[in-house]
Formats: sequence, structure tokens, C-alpha cells
Amino acid sequence: MNSNLRHEYLQAMGIQQWVARNSDSASSNADSDAGIAVARPEVEQVSAETLPAWQALEARVSACTRCVLHESRTQTVFGTGNRNADWMIVGEAPGADEDKQGEPFVGRAGQLLNEMLFAAGYRRTDVYIANILKCRPPGNRDPSADEVACCEPYLQQQITLIQPKLILAVGRIAAHKLLHTTTQVGRLRGVVHHYGEQRIPLIVTYHPAYLLRSPLEKRKVWEDLQFAQAVHEQQLAS
Repeated sequence: MNSNLRHEYLQAMGIQQWVARNSDSASSNADSDAGIAVARPEVEQVSAETLPAWQALEARVSACTRCVLHESRTQTVFGTGNRNADWMIVGEAPGADEDKQGEPFVGRAGQLLNEMLFAAGYRRTDVYIANILKCRPPGNRDPSADEVACCEPYLQQQITLIQPKLILAVGRIAAHKLLHTTTQVGRLRGVVHHYGEQRIPLIVTYHPAYLLRSPLEKRKVWEDLQFAQAVHEQQLAS
């Protein structure tokens, strides 16, 4: 993202100044804005110890026929990003673009997610992105309880392998399924929830697709990202 686009996005969110999460990020972004080419990893990062487990899991997902969604999918959408990431982003399910490309958050909502992350000091390759479902529900309908149950072990294993320090649940479906609640997203925001036996801190925010329909809510998402950063920094300091 160039500096003008970043400025426009932050301005739209009501943010006057962006501060990087650390000096390394600030230096990298300054180099990029100055027109200096900065090397970025183009492949998923993974440790040698967990590589066989990742390969086996991805193969199982690719061949999965546990629910009816396998009948209508173009391909499964496993996940993408840094497999040693501190932050894990969990969304709802693949859409039409994701079903075609096999990667989560690649449509308009995905572009906005990238901008949200960049505003918080992260690039897409710094985090790991996955969905509750690995296959697209026809017509982008809400996932059924059976479909979520079939996919849940895959997401749980991804979380176990990554061991993120923070999970960001984007949208109603992700928040409800991860937290086993029906509480409105607006009431789940601004609170540190915890996921699983490891009690991984979990922060809830709005889905980028919702922001495309309700752009005035971008300010709230910026507040959520700042809150997530503060929780993460507190973890690192403890």
C-alpha cells in the first residue's frame, strides 16, 4: 500500500496519525514509502518440526467430504500467512473469490482486511488467516451447525500448530462459533475473551464485508485493533 492510500484509509477511519508497533516496522514502512524495495516473504513460513503435520492436515482438508459443501466447492480454502505468527485472524467462510483462488480474504473484503492490518502495523504475511469453514456455502449463506462441526477439528489443529498469542475473530459467525455464544458483536467488542484450554486471548471485531456496507463503523474497528495491540504488548511484557 502506498503512503497516499494508507493516509486516505486512516483518514476515513478518523485517525490522524499512525504509529508503528515497533521501530522495525516503522523503518520498513518508511523504506517502502521512500520507494526503496523491501524484501517480503512470498511463501508461508513454517518450522521444520511442524511441516509434516501441516502437510498432512492440508491434505486431509483438500480431500474432505465430511459435509455437503464438498459437492459444490471449486476447491478448499485452507488458510494463508505466517504459520509462526503471533496473530491469527479467523473469519467466517470462503466467498466466491476465495473459492476460485483457494485463499481466504482475497475479494473486496480481503483488500479492506489488508488495509486494516496495515493500519495496525502488520502486513498480510505477518499474520495467519483462516476461516471457520474451509469450503464456500452456496450463495454465501450462513454455515450450518453440521458444517461448522465438521470443519472445527481442522481449525483447532491449525490453532494448535500455530500457537498464536492472540486470535482476532472478525464478524458475527467467527465470534459466535469460537466463543460458543449468540451475544451481539457490538457487546463482544472491547473485552478480552479466551479460546480453548490454552486460554488464548481472543478479540472480536466487525467483518470487513460489514464495513463495506457500513463504512462509518471503521472507527470502531480501529479501536478494536488498538485494543488488540495493547493486549498483545501486555503479553510480551509479562
